This record gives sequence, structure tokens and C-alpha cells, in this order.
Amino acid sequence: KTYLKFSRLFYSPNRTRGKVETSKEGAGVSYDLVITGGKVIDGTGNAPFDADIAIRDGLIVDIGTALEAENAKVIEADGKIVTPGFVDIHTHYDGQATWDGLLEPSSGHGVTTIVMGNCGVGFAPVKPGQEEWLIQLMEGVEDIPGTALSEGMEWGWESFPEYLNTLEEKNFSIDIGSQVAHGAVRSYVMGDRGSNNEPANPEDIAEMKNLVREAIEAGALGVSTSRVLGHRAMNGEPVPGTFAAEDELYGLGEALRDAGSGVFELAPAGADGQDLVKAPAEMKWMRQLSATIERPVTFALLQNESEPQLWEQLLSESLEATEQGSQCFPQVAGRPFGLLIGLQTHHAFAKRPTFIQIADLPHSELVAQLKQKSIKEAILNEADEPANPNIVFDGMTRMVQAMLHRLYPLGEIPDYEPDPSKSFTEIAKTVHATPEEVLYDYMLENDGHAMGMMPIFNYVDGNHDVIREMLLHPQAVSGLSDGGAHCGMICDASIPTFMLSHWTRDRTRGEKLPLEWIVKKQTQDTATLYGLNDRGTLQAGKRADINVINYDALTLYGPKMAHDLPAGGRRLLQEATGYDYTIVAGHITRDHGKDTGERPGRLIRGAR
Repeated sequence: KTYLKFSRLFYSPNRTRGKVETSKEGAGVSYDLVITGGKVIDGTGNAPFDADIAIRDGLIVDIGTALEAENAKVIEADGKIVTPGFVDIHTHYDGQATWDGLLEPSSGHGVTTIVMGNCGVGFAPVKPGQEEWLIQLMEGVEDIPGTALSEGMEWGWESFPEYLNTLEEKNFSIDIGSQVAHGAVRSYVMGDRGSNNEPANPEDIAEMKNLVREAIEAGALGVSTSRVLGHRAMNGEPVPGTFAAEDELYGLGEALRDAGSGVFELAPAGADGQDLVKAPAEMKWMRQLSATIERPVTFALLQNESEPQLWEQLLSESLEATEQGSQCFPQVAGRPFGLLIGLQTHHAFAKRPTFIQIADLPHSELVAQLKQKSIKEAILNEADEPANPNIVFDGMTRMVQAMLHRLYPLGEIPDYEPDPSKSFTEIAKTVHATPEEVLYDYMLENDGHAMGMMPIFNYVDGNHDVIREMLLHPQAVSGLSDGGAHCGMICDASIPTFMLSHWTRDRTRGEKLPLEWIVKKQTQDTATLYGLNDRGTLQAGKRADINVINYDALTLYGPKMAHDLPAGGRRLLQEATGYDYTIVAGHITRDHGKDTGERPGRLIRGAR
């Protein structure tokens, strides 16, 4: 009721309009860059307004009308919207950032700041010889090719402060910040006992606490942990810390309190639909922890099929917790959360003997073979080879086969809110074929690049309004894009673009959301949670992290597989058009979707 009341206030036609801010330096001052004639959506949630924006030395210095642009570079934004750069707080570029300054896919979707080190996995601290084990942990949990990490990563640190020093030496297209990961800290302190999830003793906890405080004081934005049973290393072992007792979790949190900074981030037990019975107890200790350490706690929140209304209870409790002095912020995803199914990802035929025989052919040759009638008949009529229980994800084929009623054609212009009648099972009924036959033919469309979407969370009974209600909740923050991770399964780094195009403009199966609200959810709200108060809104004195967007033409395209990671590692990429300019610290980093080569992004050390 409280947040519905909040929503009514937001929708009131009498809400305050955006204010135009102007520096006191007066006319005639020189600028580096001026954006003229745009519709400014400033990130505060206030209504859009027409204004020019002037930039000097990486900061916004003037917002007003008819600003002098003499000797400045000018971007004419007539008919365009101008927003703050998006702040994505849930990414996994921890390894990629050591070799790649571009940081795609996120940098192609209006994101100008990322936070990595989520879900309890990261690469520091690390003892000599432990590097490969951390890579295997990251690969198992986040589906980042281990071969790519092994070849691409530039090691040279042991402590977390040394890791930050390494990142500080590099230049990026966007700003990056990092959290310190419980999994790495626990294994560093406890060795095999930590990796095997044995209980921590008081001496272990004291040392972990010291390492976390050291990391925060060096500039870490928080500490992260995972309690999700499905988060496992390549050897099948759960992430270190999955079963940590409350005294260990409090030890991590007390390090934030003692340092006076940082966010406690976690994937809580039950977030993956397993162990849902633990969800109320998880919420209880998170509330108590936040109140005790006086720091924010943010956690993954998804709707699951087993308990489809549990999300409402957890959101309600997050709001109630504020009355007790807690700061609990559920992270919600802006669209269904699941898997992409196609010829180059996990699919229903990967374990069929005939497919296995030809699977390593070049893509075009593979597609040609699969189009042959004899090959198709053999694959459709064969039994699967047994899955190897020692290989993570090897059982995905059977899961896909069992969920064709939840698998939908995605399309070249992706439809993330499909009608339930459009599943492959339902389509098969109309064409008098089996669901597997329909899926087989669909996967070969678009030269074998067609993708299907299998929503696991946030889409029970095809109800997208659940996501809308999550986004409207005052405690909820937009997150869970997993940028840089799940390279062979998803490409949710494109969520910022989807949030604009779908929720504010294109939605047809329900109510839309105001553009200024969706911008705020991805800018001010996410920046504020992590204490990044020098960005997230378009105001004089703030960082000049800005998007100039052709809103009417903003288009998100279907994901495609690329093999451009080190060692030929694969990842899904997703293009968008409509971002005329992305600006980071006053530098144009993308011009009509193309990388300009500018690298003004730097490591963020701590709140600001």
C-alpha cells in the first residue's frame, strides 16, 4: 500500500517540474562541449525540460537556454533526449577489465559507470598458485570462458588494494568500480577449508574482516557474497561462503561499518528458486545486519514459479525495514530472466549423436548439414548421449527439452514480453508438428542465428506486470544485468536500452512507465546506492556522463554470438541504434553507436 501511494504521488500532474541550473560564472565563459536544443531528462524523476548543457573539464558547468558555444564543440540535440549516463551496479567485468578498455556489451548501451565484483566471485585477494582456481570459480558461476580468462588476464597482484592499483593504471571507455568478493577472501584466509565451505573459526573471521576493511579503505565499493545453491565452481563445489554462518557474515559487514563506507551485496539463498524455505530467514538477517552496521544491503530479487508471490513479501519487508533503521534494497531485473536458446548456445539437440558428429564444423557448413532431410530426421529421432555430471552445464540439453512450453521465438527485433500462446509447444499445435520439429527449423532461420528466449524467472504465466510493479517499488533498484558474464546464455547487458524502448514507448500488453521514472531508476537511484553522488543526474557540478538519444529511433536488435574473447572465447553481443552520443567525463566515447577510441574512464575508489 505504501508504494502504491508513492506511485500515485509520482503520477500526480502537479509534481515539481525539472529545474534549470546555471553556474554563477555568467555569460561569455568558455566551454569544451555544448549540447544544444535537447529535451533534458535529468535523472531526478522530474519532468523533462528544454535546455542546453555546457561542459568544461569533464564536469557540467551550465544548464540553461541559448548558452554561448563560441570555441566549443557543439552537439545539436534538437528532437533528441539528453539523459545522464546509466550506472549499472551488477556486472562481472573483473577479469575482462584487465585486458579490455572498451568493456562491451555494456558500453554500447548508454552505460557510463559499472560496478563489478558481485555475487561473491572475484580475483583478489589471491595467493600465488591460486589464480587458476579463481578462474574456474568465475567460469562455473558466471559462464565466462575459462580459456579466455586464462589467456587474457594480466595478473600481478596478491592483495585487493594491489588489484585496484593494477586497474588504476588502465584507461577505459567507461568508469569502473569494484567490490571485494567473499569467495576470494574466504579461500585466501582458509585455503582448502574455505574452498570446501567448512565452518570458519573466530580467527578466520577476524582475518577476513581485516581484509575486507583493507579493501574498503583502498577504494572497494562494497563486499559481496553468494548463498545460491546453483552458483558452483567448475568442479561442482558451491561458492565459498554459500553456507557461512551469521557470525561470518556479520564479520564482513562490520568491516564496512568500521571503514564507514561500502555496500553489502549478495545473491541470497532462494534467489535461484532452490531452498525457498530459507527466504524469510535470509530477509531477517539482512535487515538485522543493515541496522547493526548502518550500511546498505542489496540483494537479488526475482519472481520464481515455485513461490510466485514471494517477491511481494520480500519487497514489503524491505520497505518495513526502513522503520527499524535498515537499508535493504532489492535488485530487480527490467525483463524476464532466463536463457537464450540457439544453435550456438545451449539447445535441445546438443547431446544427439548425429549432432555431436558435426558440431565442430564451421557455422555455415553446420547449418547446411542440419538443413539436410536425412540429418534432421536422424537428430529428431535419436536419444541423447548421457550428460556428464562432472561438467557444469552439460545437463542443459535436457532442461531445454523439458521446457519447450516456456520457450519462445525471440525474433530479430526481440520480443521479451511474448504472448504465452507463442511458445514452441503452442506453435506446434497449430502447425501439426512436434515442438522439437518447430524448434529445429526455427534455429536454422537467419542463417542459423535465430534465438529463442526461455524465461526462468519474472514471467510466471506470461505476466510481465510483475516486473512493472517491481520497478515501481521505492526500495527496488535496477540491476542484475550481469554484464560481461553468462557469455553463452544471456546478454542482459542490453537491459538499459530495453528499459527505455519497451517500458516507456513500445509496450502493448499492459501499461507503460514514464520515461523520467525509468531514467531515474538507472541513474540517480543506482548511483546513490553506491554513494557515487558525483554522477547520476544532470546538474551543475556533476560529472559530464551523458547520453544523447534519438528516442524515436532507439532500437534493440537480437543477440548474436561472437568469438572475439581471448583464445577465441565466445560471448553474446547485442547491438542497439539510437544512441547518437555517449559522453564520459566530457569526452565523446561513442558516436552513433561506434567507439571513438576515447578512453576517459577510470577506476572509482570509494564513495564520493
